[in-house]
Amino acid sequence: MASLDGEIRAGRHVMEVRVYYEDTDFSGVVYHANYLRFMERGRTNYLRLIGADHRALFSQAEQEVPGFAFVVRTMTINFLKPAHMDDVLAVMTVPEEVKGASIKLCQHVRRGEELLVEARVRVAFVSAGRARPIPKPLRVAMAADHQAAEAGGLQARSTTPGD
Repeated sequence: MASLDGEIRAGRHVMEVRVYYEDTDFSGVVYHANYLRFMERGRTNYLRLIGADHRALFSQAEQEVPGFAFVVRTMTINFLKPAHMDDVLAVMTVPEEVKGASIKLCQHVRRGEELLVEARVRVAFVSAGRARPIPKPLRVAMAADHQAAEAGGLQARSTTPGD
C-alpha cells in the first residue's frame, strides 16, 4: 500500500488522488477549483515528507516569528484536459527555486502519462504582513530536493510557450 502522503522520488513528490463524486460538476468532470485542493494537499504532503511536519513547524516558527503564515503569492494554472469521476490522478510537486522568503514550485496533475493540469506556484513566508526568511532547516531541505530533481533530469517541463 502506498503512503497516504505519497512519496519523494529523485527530488519530486508524487501523491495519488482518487476523484470522487463530490469533486465533479454536474457533467462528471472535475470542477476546476478542486485541482487547487489536490495541489494544496500535494504541497502540504511534500513538506511533511521532507521533515516539515506542519504542527512542529508552526510551533517552532511561532516562537521565532510570531504570527507567521505560508501564503500563495502567485499561481499560474493551465487546464489541459479534464479528469472524471473515479480517475486516479498523480499530483507531482517539484521545487524549482528556493529563495530566502519564498519558494517556487511546479505542480503537475496526471492521469497515467497524460498531463491534465500544470501550475507554477510561488509560496511566501510572511509575518505581520511582511516577507520573512523561511526557517533554515526547511529551506535547506527544499534546496536539497531541488538539486536532486535537477541531477536526476527531473526538472518540471512547462507546456506553456515562453515559460
